Amino acid sequence: MTGELNIDVLLKSLKAELVDGVYVFVTLADDAIPPNLTPRMMFREAEGTTLILEQEQADAAGIDYAFPCRMITLDVHSSLEAVGFMARIATELAKAGMGVNPVAGFYHDHLFVPEGREQNALEILAKLAAQSK
Repeated sequence: MTGELNIDVLLKSLKAELVDGVYVFVTLADDAIPPNLTPRMMFREAEGTTLILEQEQADAAGIDYAFPCRMITLDVHSSLEAVGFMARIATELAKAGMGVNPVAGFYHDHLFVPEGREQNALEILAKLAAQSK
């Protein structure tokens, strides 16, 4: 399955789901990652490995973190090659003064928005979908 490429179809069928929990971003050396962590995402960079994990896990492991945020899953199977979909979403959130850290999975895109702004983000996404119909 390759997912949807057409931005109009993606926006019309856009549904956003808030995921339970508060997430944080951390960076660690590969050899310093505790084996008991279950990150939502891990990405190796030259400076260290970035993890997105639940704040509770970071606190329990005594790991410093940044950007407490909420995860919103976009319940539409967008293609990894879709052009403009995430840009359109990020633009709408930016208009509201909200930064977003998007992550593309194989089946869905996920947005990490500042904790406390998740309801505002959900309203913006619902409005975007409604305007596209």
